[in-house]
Amino acid sequence: MSGASETHALEPGPPALALDEAKAWLRITTPQDDATIAALVRAASDTCEAFIGQYLVERACSSVVAADGRWQRLGAAPVRAITAAEAIARDGTASALTDDAYERDIAADGEGWVRHAGGAAVRLSVDYRAGLSVEAGGLPEALRQGLLRLVAHLYGTRAGGGETPPAAVIALWRPWRRMRL
Repeated sequence: MSGASETHALEPGPPALALDEAKAWLRITTPQDDATIAALVRAASDTCEAFIGQYLVERACSSVVAADGRWQRLGAAPVRAITAAEAIARDGTASALTDDAYERDIAADGEGWVRHAGGAAVRLSVDYRAGLSVEAGGLPEALRQGLLRLVAHLYGTRAGGGETPPAAVIALWRPWRRMRL
């Protein structure tokens, strides 16, 4: 088994927290800092995703993997659905595959896997959806609390000195962390 050679999100991730929720946590009622707080929510979400190795809120992704007949792991996690695949020939031409032309599997841990016997194809381009929750409101409470605390930390240290997440945030996120060897 080998891993994805190239993976990217096809769309930006939706906010993992609502602006109103972050403002309520910060006890801010005026709109003057809305843009700053929205940017901090995005930064906290990106930091969380990087730390836990998973997308928080579902989004469209694409991975290009080898078409050598072996199972290939998709690069983003957790995979919720594998939606389409294209065979890419040596000359770079791509052709859509029917559902029965390649195998796919989503493991219990959310890892997505595909395989294709190859033929003229040397690579597969696979489209799929990945994320812990369909919407921000469905995230596990520990992740949400860590996000709120990191937003508050970033807001309080926006003049500098807040480069690393506080230990309480890391403790909330650690059980969700995925490590790949």
